[in-house]
Amino acid sequence: MFKHAQLESVKAWIGDPAHGALPLHARVQRAIRQLILDGVLDVGRPLPASRALAKSLGMSRDTVESAYSQLHAEGFIERRVGSGSFVSERAQRLPGRGKPPTTPADHQTTPRLSQRGSAMYQGGGLRDFLAPRPFAPGVPETRSFPLQTWERLERQVLKEHGSLALLHSPPQGMEALRRAIADYVNLERGARASPERVLVLTSSQQALTLCATVLLDAGERIFIEDPVYHGARKAFDAAGLACVPIPLDADGLQVEYLIGASKTPSEAARAVFLTPSHQFPTGATLSLDRRLAIIEWARQQQSWVIEDDYDSEFHYAGKPTACVQGLDPHGRTIYIGTFTKSLFPGLRIGYMVLPQQLVAPMTVARTLLDGHSAPIPQLTLARFIEGGHFGAHVRTMRAVYAERRNVLARLVREHLADFVQARVPSGGMQMLCVFIRDISEHKAVESARAEGIDLLGLTALYGSSRHQAGFLMGFAAHAPHELDVAVKKLAKVLAALCR
Repeated sequence: MFKHAQLESVKAWIGDPAHGALPLHARVQRAIRQLILDGVLDVGRPLPASRALAKSLGMSRDTVESAYSQLHAEGFIERRVGSGSFVSERAQRLPGRGKPPTTPADHQTTPRLSQRGSAMYQGGGLRDFLAPRPFAPGVPETRSFPLQTWERLERQVLKEHGSLALLHSPPQGMEALRRAIADYVNLERGARASPERVLVLTSSQQALTLCATVLLDAGERIFIEDPVYHGARKAFDAAGLACVPIPLDADGLQVEYLIGASKTPSEAARAVFLTPSHQFPTGATLSLDRRLAIIEWARQQQSWVIEDDYDSEFHYAGKPTACVQGLDPHGRTIYIGTFTKSLFPGLRIGYMVLPQQLVAPMTVARTLLDGHSAPIPQLTLARFIEGGHFGAHVRTMRAVYAERRNVLARLVREHLADFVQARVPSGGMQMLCVFIRDISEHKAVESARAEGIDLLGLTALYGSSRHQAGFLMGFAAHAPHELDVAVKKLAKVLAALCR
């Protein structure tokens, strides 16, 4: 028979609410298995007869028999006719048998990673703002999304496609969505796109990772804006690329620095990363003459232009500038777009418009990451775009976001003017603020987070020593009265840091 302590241990394991989803015989089996793994039951030790154990545990003999049968099948016990059940000799070879259970502290030694794995880990990854707390940048308003329309279109997709919608999507994406995306970017962004050149992805971050790994080798140079979108910088760093920061001014990236840094083969870069329509984080728009100069640079150097057009739908003064890809007759520009900000983050659909010669390599590489995007959201989104619902939603949110931008600008002037200077953007979903007092950016961001406010610090976005301390304030996801409460709370946080 089990000793009293062993029997009580089995009872405790069986009665633990955490194991309640398991059938009773499985709980008995796992409780005894754990005693064997922990070395509490010695090799060769006889187990109680099934009838006796069932009586002690207050259950049927069949339940205990099922547990013993499973333990025997897994090799933990031996069953001898006429003699009973015994802990198997094979249990002696179980790793860790008889040693105390490991704790989280036992696993805190740094694992041996590849150079790329180490770069990813040390870079900290990307911290998505999972809940729309005040001022989280890049988070759209989702409370007013036309869910009923989306649900109706999804039902239409399921009715038309039936169980076929449950299968794999082609790795390049569903043809209906690729066609809708091509039509949209041609009309609204002045692109040169066709369905055959669109690659549907899960996010713009996936697009950046593909560009970093498919187009460049570790150690090769890529020009980046300074400051730059942190997601791009982390993707390039993780791929082992040498990021060369190029300064900005009011007209965007200063092309003369890019050209000057390309005069010798050793200084040449295989690509340049741009956010030309609404630079992240400064909000600058790349001027037309600089766009043309970059296109010519890419032609001469046979380099790539990676254009991230992340929130170009939201422009509040005049018409948005056409994308660089549409101006490039040489096929050296890769256009990246996403529906995460224009619709909702949970959609997980982004895309690239590729030069024809890159479609096959990028699609094959994509199959090694996640294979394909889910068909049902793709087909629903295609109908959402084709039916005019996407354009209507963007127009509605453009007006909403413009109002919220104006409200935030006024609130910053009224309550934060002693601490920061705001740069009111002509587009986008966040406002840049730079400190005008000696305030620790790190302390400001951490203190605000403790009060339920999410700010994105500016310093880490710079690749050079030329930087200004401050933060980005997202305004899209919050109504005017919510912005008012949050700004006043932030003012108290900054005032406390100045004491």
